Order: sequence, then structure tokens, then C-alpha cells
Amino acid sequence: MTQAELRLCSLLLQEHFGEIVEKVGNSLLRTGPRPLRLLVGDTGLLPDQVKKALCVLIQHNLVRYEVQPRGSVEYEARSERILRILRYPRYIYTAKTLYGDPGELLVEELLLHGHLSMSCAVARVADRLTETMEDGKTMDYSEVSSTFVRLADTHFIQRCPMVPESPWNAKAPPPPAPALAIAEKDMYIVPRLSLVGKGKRRHSCDEEEEGEHKAKKQKQEGGTSETPPDDGIYWQVNLERFHQHFRDQALVSAVASRMDQTSSEVVRTMLRMSEVTTASGASHTQPLSSNEIFRSLPAGYNIGKQVLDQYLALLADDPLEFVGKSGDSGGGTYTVSILWASRVPPSPFQHPSLMPLLLHRFGSRCARIFRLLLRKKHLEQKQVEDFAMIPAKEAKDMLYRMLSENLVSLQEIPKTPDHAPSRTFYLYTVNVMAAARMLLHRCYKSVANLMERRQHETRENKRLLEKSQRVEAILASMQATGAEAAQLHEVEEMITGPERQQLETLKRNVNKIDASENRVDETIFVLESFIESTMKRP
Repeated sequence: MTQAELRLCSLLLQEHFGEIVEKVGNSLLRTGPRPLRLLVGDTGLLPDQVKKALCVLIQHNLVRYEVQPRGSVEYEARSERILRILRYPRYIYTAKTLYGDPGELLVEELLLHGHLSMSCAVARVADRLTETMEDGKTMDYSEVSSTFVRLADTHFIQRCPMVPESPWNAKAPPPPAPALAIAEKDMYIVPRLSLVGKGKRRHSCDEEEEGEHKAKKQKQEGGTSETPPDDGIYWQVNLERFHQHFRDQALVSAVASRMDQTSSEVVRTMLRMSEVTTASGASHTQPLSSNEIFRSLPAGYNIGKQVLDQYLALLADDPLEFVGKSGDSGGGTYTVSILWASRVPPSPFQHPSLMPLLLHRFGSRCARIFRLLLRKKHLEQKQVEDFAMIPAKEAKDMLYRMLSENLVSLQEIPKTPDHAPSRTFYLYTVNVMAAARMLLHRCYKSVANLMERRQHETRENKRLLEKSQRVEAILASMQATGAEAAQLHEVEEMITGPERQQLETLKRNVNKIDASENRVDETIFVLESFIESTMKRP
């Protein structure tokens, strides 16, 4: 694990879970798997604090545990899963795009709590949606429940592993830690629940205190609340399914830019038909016949069967091999090549989000040389000068600069065994994997810098932010009691003009930083997908 990844993981843990959890997670990231005793000694925290921090990390799938042969339990941080916290806003926005507000809030609640039961998630989302509605309107549980079922059917959420049922043996001692497991066929089965009810609005402070008093009294009297029907069945967000969706969208965009909109819609239909049946690590989708594709095309595309066959043949004959064809009986079957990028030499550096990075850091002439080396594979310095039409001195400086940054590499091909420089060819080339890893490392550093800058901005304006929050709370309480406009205006004037301007500047800066983080994460996803697909290439 690189220092940039370690720093970014620590910042993400601190921002989302606090200092104690960050200290425990950082210790596991630095040292690897460790038992509880060594964790307590390394962090200097109380054993109870370390246990609670581990509970939080396990709840969010950021730490895994394993029982050792001698009976001890070792905990290990999942760095790749911690880095996914950076992509949470993108997951939530995708759920909103596909399933509306209920889908957005369901995914948000599951990410916020790590995992939840269906009944609890539906009730929380219904309450939140009711809060945003007009007075007198409420959100029905059935509507949120149907969205939950759709998310499970399309594999965007999945059931958490459970303790397998086994015959109880009173003589055998219980294991140090439970072994959780779930069959693949059961991961997306939604329990049949009749969730009846409507979302509730928040009560006033007095009503809340009265409700808490009644709950405490009931607990003291020995009363127990009703157990939900799906108790013990918990759900979590399937991050790999979201990544599959992002990859499919990128594939559709690539087809649209290379061919036309209709070709991209054909590929989109094929991906949609096999999105659930295709495994996350598969190289191709499930085979589909042209008749199946024709029946599944959107209603808005009025193209005939013959035209569809022509588009499929065009896609199959394309050098990039977006679509593959197998067999000729019945028109043959077609598959979408998911890992097509791993077989295409230009690699991810032709992606729209990566070439501007090279232009900004090295300039247009360096980017021109880089594109030239990607296309020609191996070139001598004189050939680079001629092809790129750049003076010898400038070309030499640019090549050495990119060489020092590990963007290009130098390969020696000797004519004689003595490797004499005068009888050796020196060829410049691009080691795509090394360059991709270097850029990924820089992206991690960039995100960490952005997060630290946002924390600095917030710290510098902490007093002003607290004052603004107090004023907003006073205004909300006065509006709830029906205060007059003059009184509200008087409270609003507690924040002066310069302070209001300073708040606007802070808000604008924080929004820019957040947008920059999301854009860098898109680049991280492209680079990670390329590295992963290239490593899977046969």
C-alpha cells in the first residue's frame, strides 16, 4: 500500500467516523492483520474504545476478521473498500437517476448505516420523504418497499452474510467469532413482508421528550417492543453492481462516439438484457440472438429487423470488437465484450478525462509526443522529432522530462554483445501499465490534498459557520411559532453583510472542492478499471 493511499484512507476514516475509528483503522492499514490485544497497545486507546471502533468498521465492511488456528481472532483493514467511500455520492446519484427519490434515499441509508433490515430502511426513507412533502401528505410504505424490491431484483443491493443455522451442541464451546456465509442464490431474495404504514413527521421537542419518557417507562416495566418480521435479515449496497453500471455507461458512450446513437442503443439494450446474469468479472455478456435483441429494443426506436441485423454486423466487424458474434445458425448469437479496453493498445490515456491531465502538467507538445508513442509503439529520438515536427532540443528535453516522471520508458536494443552506445538503438516507448499506476498514485494524492483544503477552509471559518447555524435554528423555531416578518428580519440582520459575503465565498469554494473530488474519482475509476481488466487479460 502506497503512502498516498494510506493518507487518503486515514482522511476518509477521520471525516466520516471520527478520530478514534481513524486511529484504529490507520493502525490496521499500517501493520496488517492484528489481534485485539496488539491493537490496544498500538493505538493507546481503551479496550472498550477499540472494540466499539472495530464494531463500526465491521458494520461498514471496512474491516474483516478471521479466526486463526490457535483460536485467536485477527482483524484486517480493507483498504480498497475504504477508498470506495470517495465514490458514495456517485452511487447515490446513480440510484436517484434510475429509481427516483426513494431509490436515492434507500441507497443513502444503507451506505450511512453499513447495513439495515428492509423494514427499518423502508420506515426511515418513508419518514424522510414525508418530511419533504406538503402538510397533510405522507409517503406510503408500499411505494418505498416496491423500490427496495426493484433495487434487489437488479442486484444494486444484496443480503449480508448470516450465521449459518447448525444444530446446537451444549458441550462444544462456542467459536471465538461467528463464520458468516450466504448462498449466491439467496443474496437477492427479498422476504415477503406486508409493510403497512405511512411516513411520520418529526414531533416537537415536548412530544419527543414525552415519547422517550414512555419508552423508558415501558422498558423499566419489562415490556418489549414488537420484533420486526425480517429480524436478522440485513441488506447492504452491492458496490460491484454500481461499478458494472458505470462501466456499461462508458461502453455505450464509446460506441456512440465511434459510430452513432442507434448503435449505442443496440449495445445498451444488450447490456440491459444481461446485466443481472453476467458476473462482475466476466469478459463477455451472455449470448443473445438478434430476435431477442429486436424484441427488447425501446419503443422509441422504430427500426426493422433487417436494419438491426446490419447494425449488429457493423458492430461485430469493427476493429475494436465492441460486439462479438458466434455461430451462424438462426442468425447467430451476439455478446458484448466487456473487457474490450484490455485488448485495445491506445489504453485509457485517450479517455477524455486523462488527456487534459497530460496537457495541463506537461503541455501540448509533450501530449503530442505521448500520443505519437502510443500509436507507433517504439521510436528513436530522431523519429520522434520528425514525426512530431518539434525541434531536436525541445523534443529531447520533453522526452527526458516524461522519462523522469515514468510516463515513457527507454528500451536498449544492442547490435553487438558488448552493448556499445554507438552500436545500440535507443527506443522510446510507453509502458502503459506503469504510467497508469503512476497517474493513479497522483490522483490519490490530489484527492487527499483537496480533502485537507476543505478541512482548512472549514476550520478557518468555524466561528462564522456556528453563528450561521444558530441564526438558522432561531429562524426555524420562530417560523414554527408563527412569528411576524419584522421579527424574522431582525434576526436575519444578526449576520452582517460582510459575514454573509464571506459565507457565500466559503460555500462556493467548498462546492468547487467537492466537484473536483468527484471528477478526480471518475479518473480513478477509469484507471482502476483499465488496470484490473489488463491484469485479467489472458
